[in-house]
Amino acid sequence: MSRLDSFINRMSAQRDLLNHVRDDLAIPEGPIFEIGLGNGRTFSHLRENFPNRRVIAFDRKLASHNSATPDPQDFVEGEIRESGQAFIGAGAALVHADIGTGYDDKDAITMTWLPQMVAGMLTTGGVAVSGLPLEHPHLEELPRLPTVAEGRYFHYRRL
Repeated sequence: MSRLDSFINRMSAQRDLLNHVRDDLAIPEGPIFEIGLGNGRTFSHLRENFPNRRVIAFDRKLASHNSATPDPQDFVEGEIRESGQAFIGAGAALVHADIGTGYDDKDAITMTWLPQMVAGMLTTGGVAVSGLPLEHPHLEELPRLPTVAEGRYFHYRRL
């Protein structure tokens, strides 16, 4: 599969899962965390689709498009592995994490800390949507959507 097709599949899976959370899953009260702001496309989607929720974005550096830039109080700058630790116990209703690199060795390192951080950020009953698998005892993997290829994108409920 070409890198372009792979990217399109990833973005479609991401959108389908976030829309599934919006339309089909009851999520508790609480903020939404966007782990990996990047250009801000997903932040924009979250803001539009969860208009009554505070959306807080995390990234190493602010580099989003002007139309998709969080307010200063809703952006956490720095190495996510470290800056995210301050949000353990924050009671997030939804955490979206799309910080995979496509390099197995680098992603393996991320998976040593990301599942623990995401599980800790979520409130009971909250949902995590991630481009990387989040194996953690407090996260129950939810059934894969038919539109999402096996292993392409994942979603979990916090026990």
